[in-house]
Amino acid sequence: MAQQKKFVEEITSMDVDFAKWYTDIVKKADLVDYSRVRGCMIIRPYGYAIWENIQKNLDAIFKATGHENVYMPMFIPESLLQKEKDHVEGFAPEVAWVTHGGMEKLTERLCVRPTSETLFCDHYKDVIHSYRDLPKKYNQWCSVVRWEKTTRPFLRSMEFLWQEGHTAHASAEEAQAETIQMLNVYASFCEDYLAIPVIKGQKTDKEKFAGAESTYTIESLMHNGIALQSGTSHNFGDGFAKAFEIQFTDKDNQLKYVHQTSWGMSTRIIGAIIMVHGDDNGLVLPPKIAPIQLAIIPIAQHKEGVLEKAQELLNRLKDTVRVKMDDSDKSPGFKFSEQEMRGIPLRIEIGPKDIENNQCVLARRDNGEKMVVSLDDLEEIVPKTLQDIQKSMLEKARAHRDARTFSATDMQTFAKQLEETPGFIKAMWCGDEACELEIKEKTGATSRCIPFEQEQIASTCICCGKKASKMVYWGKAY
Repeated sequence: MAQQKKFVEEITSMDVDFAKWYTDIVKKADLVDYSRVRGCMIIRPYGYAIWENIQKNLDAIFKATGHENVYMPMFIPESLLQKEKDHVEGFAPEVAWVTHGGMEKLTERLCVRPTSETLFCDHYKDVIHSYRDLPKKYNQWCSVVRWEKTTRPFLRSMEFLWQEGHTAHASAEEAQAETIQMLNVYASFCEDYLAIPVIKGQKTDKEKFAGAESTYTIESLMHNGIALQSGTSHNFGDGFAKAFEIQFTDKDNQLKYVHQTSWGMSTRIIGAIIMVHGDDNGLVLPPKIAPIQLAIIPIAQHKEGVLEKAQELLNRLKDTVRVKMDDSDKSPGFKFSEQEMRGIPLRIEIGPKDIENNQCVLARRDNGEKMVVSLDDLEEIVPKTLQDIQKSMLEKARAHRDARTFSATDMQTFAKQLEETPGFIKAMWCGDEACELEIKEKTGATSRCIPFEQEQIASTCICCGKKASKMVYWGKAY
């Protein structure tokens, strides 16, 4: 017990220092390590295994919706980046430049991709000629670089992993349908696989992607009441097409510009998983993306037959769940603590008395419940319990989000609520960017999204008192 106590004491309580709690878990659960380059992270095997499960499931959904994977170069010539004015201005502060090749200065600087719109556009203009070439529905898995001033593992790093979808369509209607479809893919994925409830909506013009006609987002709420943009989908209209001369001959034999979309989700979603589900004992992983779903821990493993029985259970269950046995020489208490730190959803405890009684103890990570079950029923009980854990985690996260969602009709209430109990605040807005900026200046809150499901909280803007046009979700955000 002393070993177990020491192991958990090394995690700062989230109520004492949430930021320290987060970094403690990231390190203690062996998700990442810091690299020699400021703001860059080494994703360790366990952290990368979580990303692989996210990638594998998302990739299958992308392919089922008609998308193909491609790969673009990581370098973008400066002249190419300059072609779309709003886009280059939006990314200019975060761009990393390559100026030399070996000892020679380059005649043209190369940008290390912060995103790949310009590369896709340059390619599309060469491969799209007719309506028969459309739609082009591409996705790429890669890393991107953004020269961030303040960094934190997963949430904001100078290099991070992501997927970026880039599609081209014959009409504005098709592009808009694609934009919303992919937003819904992200929302369903977060809820069904990551057990993270989200708010879907449109970004304000101030918050939309540089060069986009409109940006849509899914917003999630962390345990401390801070919001996190968890995935975005952008409708580019024909702005990029005109800048890059991406034209096609339509069915009416007229030359037209394509309409484009872009959408992405990154490793920052792992930060969301940590901060939505984690507790003071470590990670709590949703079973669908947990690298290990079940840990088998033999008790008194030095006694005859215990390790053999544990191995027998592993062999029985390995085709049903992702399972691992811990037969190290650590104490059972320390093994329990490690399993909890790593967020493994379920564990089996099996010892000599259990074997005598043809039973074992099942312990849930999400709520700590333990139950004694017959060894004969494991193939049925383990998958059902994992399903229940997945469902319960979503319900718990949704209850927390709803409890931290408030309404405000005046700035005093708005600011007080945000200060005392941070969360989502629903408030009316006139649509004027000046009010959006004033709200941020006074409270630190930004507009998270204009939700598709609108409510009439009041008739006037919370900031200026003029007639309101939209209900907006506001909040402090990572």
